[in-house]
Amino acid sequence: MGPATTTRAELDRFLTELFDPASFADYGPNGLQIEGTDEIARVAFSVSATAHSAAVAVQQDAQALIVHHGLFWQFHGARTLTGPFARRVFPLVRHGINLFAYHLPLDAHPEIGNAAQLGLRIGLTELDAFGNHQGRPTGIRGCLPEPLPAAALRMRLQTALDHAVLLASPDDPRPIRSIGIITGGANGGWKDAVAAGLDAYVTGEMSEHDWHEAREAGIYMFAGGHHATEQFGIQALMAHVSDAFALDCFYIPSDNPA
Repeated sequence: MGPATTTRAELDRFLTELFDPASFADYGPNGLQIEGTDEIARVAFSVSATAHSAAVAVQQDAQALIVHHGLFWQFHGARTLTGPFARRVFPLVRHGINLFAYHLPLDAHPEIGNAAQLGLRIGLTELDAFGNHQGRPTGIRGCLPEPLPAAALRMRLQTALDHAVLLASPDDPRPIRSIGIITGGANGGWKDAVAAGLDAYVTGEMSEHDWHEAREAGIYMFAGGHHATEQFGIQALMAHVSDAFALDCFYIPSDNPA
């Protein structure tokens, strides 16, 4: 009996049912971005579709690459297949590797999503949907079983993420119990956390003005890196796909401090 395989159409159908991408107003297309070979036995997973992840997918003989950050974004507009962008696209096309990308749907998923997975790693309970991007939540909120001082939560986040964590603290320090999480570049999500009456907000990035405005609004804001806060969802998706199809799956890590 040979190794397990599936088809591109079957994997596409499975991922569409899992994420319901059409319900999100996203910054680019979700789902199949490059059509490759029909039969799939080996699947690579990575946070982003980069020249590095494409090269490793080729080297490891993958027939599909599934990522959180795909190739096509509205803010880039039309792009020529030249230079650095070509070095991402051509290896996948030449080797018949299917590229699937799920951006906000992977951020928001209540179980395997980036926010949910980070919340579980720092011990949150009572998880519920959080945030509002054009009518859809893109993160989670939850509670710590026991309140923590901000410094202790910062250390817990740094351990989970293996990344430095920025902290903006309000002038009236208090223990933290309730937390909202939207991973990646959701700098402004602290306003939703304030509106929800939460003690703290966790994301990937923090601008200069967010540091001032969040603390002046009376909320703790933590930023642990865009890439670092979004590494767990794609790994959870890999486990989910592996369980569902018994395919040969592997993760491509990225040395990205941002």
